[in-house]
Amino acid sequence: MTMALQVLALPDGHAWSDLSTFVNRAKRVDPDGAARLVGHGEILAVYASPVHGGGGPTVIGLRAMRLAERSTIDVTVPLAALCDRLAHQPGPKLSVPPNDAPGVVWAGVLPPRDGWTPVGVVDPVRVIDRAAAGIAEVTAGAPAGSGAAAVAALRGKVWGGPLSRELPQVPAGVAFVADSLGFVAPTDTALLGVYRNGPWWRASSPRGHIMARQPSLS
Repeated sequence: MTMALQVLALPDGHAWSDLSTFVNRAKRVDPDGAARLVGHGEILAVYASPVHGGGGPTVIGLRAMRLAERSTIDVTVPLAALCDRLAHQPGPKLSVPPNDAPGVVWAGVLPPRDGWTPVGVVDPVRVIDRAAAGIAEVTAGAPAGSGAAAVAALRGKVWGGPLSRELPQVPAGVAFVADSLGFVAPTDTALLGVYRNGPWWRASSPRGHIMARQPSLS
């Protein structure tokens, strides 16, 4: 489906670089993936889901940033097209790719914006370690030549496991998304807050939010 041309006005080069870094990181772990862009007045919410399908959880990363002009945009576009626009347009106004991304199931139902209840905290270093352990498990269980369906099922199993002993219901995919999207770093000292809202879990760092739900609750 072709959409009318929409433009987002970013305030400066820092915001442009911030958006570019986020979508390029998302594309690196999900090359054929998409981003959903939602404008809330002067705030742009950018969602990407490096973990979905394969019978495992849906895990969504959210980066929010300010706009120079109010927007009510709500589109889902291919990450590749968005990265290309950010690489080749001068800014600070971004012409959103005109082609809607088809069949992006995870983008159909986004996590709630409010109503979250705090349930605990997690150390960012433990999050990074959990991501590394999961990546190693996927790598060991999916040698070269493994079929796409088998790899997807393995990823779903690994990232659907527990984040930690203290937070066993939170999917381990939260760690992978936090690490791959740059929401945590080994030098971080602030703990990530963990919250719940119905079937959704959320971990929040100063750099962004990671929301997850298990497939049985889809």
